[in-house]
Amino acid sequence: MTQLTATGSPFEIGERLVRGAKLRVYVNAPAAMRDIWAATEVHGDAPFFVYAGERTTFAEAHVRVRSLAAHLLAAGIGKGDRVAIGMRNYPEWPIAFWACQSIGAITVSLNAWWLAHELEYALSDSGATALLIDGERYERLAELLARLTMKTVVVARGEVHGSNAQLWADVVFDTDPGPLPAVEIDPDDDATILYTSGTTGAPKGAVGSNRNHITNLFNTLLGGAIAMAGAPAPEPGAAPVAPPRGVGLCTFPFFHIGGLTTMYVINATGGCLVTQYKWDVDEALDLIEREKITAIAGVPTVVRALLEHPDAPNRDLSSLASIAQGGSPVPPDSIARIESEFAGKVSPGNGYGLTETTSAVIANTGAAYFAHKNSVGLPVPVCEAAVFDEAGVRLGIGEVGELLVRGPNNVRGYWNKPEATAEAFTDGWFHTGDAARIDADGYVYVVDRIKDVVLRGGENVYSAEVEAAIFEHPDISDVAIIGVPHQSLGEEVTAVIIVKPGASLTAGELQSFVAERLARFKVPSIVVFSDEPLPRNATGKVLKKDLRAKYLNGS
Repeated sequence: MTQLTATGSPFEIGERLVRGAKLRVYVNAPAAMRDIWAATEVHGDAPFFVYAGERTTFAEAHVRVRSLAAHLLAAGIGKGDRVAIGMRNYPEWPIAFWACQSIGAITVSLNAWWLAHELEYALSDSGATALLIDGERYERLAELLARLTMKTVVVARGEVHGSNAQLWADVVFDTDPGPLPAVEIDPDDDATILYTSGTTGAPKGAVGSNRNHITNLFNTLLGGAIAMAGAPAPEPGAAPVAPPRGVGLCTFPFFHIGGLTTMYVINATGGCLVTQYKWDVDEALDLIEREKITAIAGVPTVVRALLEHPDAPNRDLSSLASIAQGGSPVPPDSIARIESEFAGKVSPGNGYGLTETTSAVIANTGAAYFAHKNSVGLPVPVCEAAVFDEAGVRLGIGEVGELLVRGPNNVRGYWNKPEATAEAFTDGWFHTGDAARIDADGYVYVVDRIKDVVLRGGENVYSAEVEAAIFEHPDISDVAIIGVPHQSLGEEVTAVIIVKPGASLTAGELQSFVAERLARFKVPSIVVFSDEPLPRNATGKVLKKDLRAKYLNGS
């Protein structure tokens, strides 16, 4: 780390003023995402994207990006204008993203799960004047488009009605329109607006800069460089071997920070992206074998489905070199399974980040991943992490409080929401809303969302700890811990359980299992067995407010 970040090195770190605050930054980083994309043209005929049998090369992608960018410019879209993208993980998504970045426009990511009124809210809130969507989103919005002020609407993989939209094929061509005009883009110019999950209230648009995203990219590249530095040295006299191009199966939606960052990291490193219409574990196993997938990233439920698939031991998964999890707490038993089944073959990864921190600012990889299974890892070298109490006092080693993060990854705030921005960002620190502790070696342990802590008889019960213990039971498929009101204790610890098909488990057996691992007050006093999947948002987080509402109503 010291060598790679020293003066004169590719990842040199120095202090710079960023919006008036002195922060540690990568001094050799490019200024803009446009520069990142331009550098990938050297990959030429290398595979860029694979989807449902369709294959796109980097050369083809660059022509299509220039073609779409030229259309946007002709429609009157330029630097600082907001362009909304709303579609599944189709090959058109990164084309649309890079076209926006190439002209200095701000990408507004629309949640593909949203209904018409939610899509309309984001379009109105962001002030988007161009819309790049797929046929499904177009059908949801068709009746509303007449009252939305759009300079251009382009529809991929669908049909259009009337004259208020154009088909992708009529706008994006495989004939190169020539180089795009130059545009001056500052590192701290806005690049994206990504809406938060919105599990409570209206979603907020987090405004990410070029610096935010390039810092995230450099964090990832530095992590890879450190891993390579720790690899065994080649045999004396052996010819140097170039690492193979990465092939990543991205299961995160591109509108989510995890999906967007996975997309541009793979693009920037000359790798190939592979996606599905929707997550299907059987198809995923086929893709790993056929496309020689080297990396897969997803929420823990996706990774668990892959690891626990009954056919997995019979499939050729030897190409996998990286399995990364994030988006919600990672059960330690899932990490242990990777350790036992892929020991020495796969570089595992776990991280912690939010939309407001431009993906992971804390990471746990390699040997540390196995040594600290309950931890999300160490802060990246340009960021700080600390734990504070309700009065704003910084807490010491092992004390639990709210986790705050500071560094060049933090977005500048929420679009058109100064009050919410002032509440979430204090003196450069972002309030994550997560309860955490930090050990003597700097490892961060996220124990719960603050609002989800169960207050039982004066004791704090952190759901992540209890869920991790329950996941160790071989019959458990999924679990969520919530608190329900109790007359004398304040709240009772309640476990909503989904057991694996064919398994037989009683509440008493589960309680005894947990009691062997945790203090008695943390053992669920109520165990609910559910036949339905736990409600989750698009990023894989369990919607605990929905669970509380359901079971408080006695259903």
